[in-house]
Amino acid sequence: MTSNEIKEIKKQFSLDHCTIDRICGCYVNNEKEKQAVSKEAFMSLAEEEQHKYFEIFKKTLTGSIGKNIIDMEFPLAEESQGGKQEALLKLRDSHLEDDLLIDKFYDSVIDSYDTVEKFYIILIHAIYDIPGVTTDLIVNEDASEGVYDYICCAICPVKLEKGTLTYDPDENRITEKIRDWVVSDPAHGFLFPEFNDRTADIHGVLYYSKKSEELQEGFIEKVLGAEKPMSAGYQADFFNTVVSETLGEDISLHDVMAINENVRIRLRDHSDDPEPYLMDKTEIRKVFEQSGISGEAMEDYDWKYDEVVKEAVPEDEEITPYVHATNLPGMKKIDIRTPDIVIKVNPERADLIETRLIDGKECLVITVDDRVEINGMQVHTISPEILKRS
Repeated sequence: MTSNEIKEIKKQFSLDHCTIDRICGCYVNNEKEKQAVSKEAFMSLAEEEQHKYFEIFKKTLTGSIGKNIIDMEFPLAEESQGGKQEALLKLRDSHLEDDLLIDKFYDSVIDSYDTVEKFYIILIHAIYDIPGVTTDLIVNEDASEGVYDYICCAICPVKLEKGTLTYDPDENRITEKIRDWVVSDPAHGFLFPEFNDRTADIHGVLYYSKKSEELQEGFIEKVLGAEKPMSAGYQADFFNTVVSETLGEDISLHDVMAINENVRIRLRDHSDDPEPYLMDKTEIRKVFEQSGISGEAMEDYDWKYDEVVKEAVPEDEEITPYVHATNLPGMKKIDIRTPDIVIKVNPERADLIETRLIDGKECLVITVDDRVEINGMQVHTISPEILKRS
């Protein structure tokens, strides 16, 4: 899904545009036992309560695409009879009216969700009458382009609120407030089916994880049945390993800077694309070649890349070996480290960094103005006495 398609669905989570007809909930204690379940018409809820749920589901579709929000496709096996996709379709098509299907869904989440906390499973069903869009991208509410029938799930930790002091009018004094168990922002969730090209795509599911490195693999496998992606950090490590294995011991600061710069260039070139820019084996090769990596190093690129994939992806797991360019290191800042020094550089000014041999020692040289700031103080980089003599 593109960012605009995600925004279009998030827009439905408001009183003015609400298309939610049914909401179900299941509160689970830290022994993984169901404590309370509910099922009701969404519009029968108090308006303030509706707003709380709107905020929860907006957050379930919020974050960086490819990092917190991840498109996942179903393997063919899961699209067959008895697969996870069929179970999700049945749940969606029931409009959350079938108690047995809902209870079975709760059981699968509880069984696969890895946590020691209490949590609250929230499930909604909605039908969105998709408005038409003119050639100049103006929404025409009177021209329908179809119906998007979907479910959305949020899994929220339930935590004991922080202790605080409060005024007790009965005793007329300040006393400790009774602490309640409160529903926190969603930690995970999903939207099914996906809303691709402004229509329902039953071949994919949009998965959300508040923390990009905590993807709940058991939940993805047993509830969604979708192909598991690499986490954002795993993608960065994968790319770094491909670089290291391809360049070997001859890797230099210049090579890394050139690769980072060319990834950023390609990312800018694809900035207007509706889909995020993904880098696979072919795209990474193009970046290396564009960065001036030697032909000798590139001769072994294919088999070294394949070896990294074999090492990174276990044979029994279906993980697509590609990376979102935005997840790669050096896109927002360049982090240079030695055992004693850490330097953070704006990627747009990587040209200020170079290595140079000085007095027989290899040095990292940074071009600066005559003044820099250290611990909040403006200082001269050259002694004023030397400046006067020059």
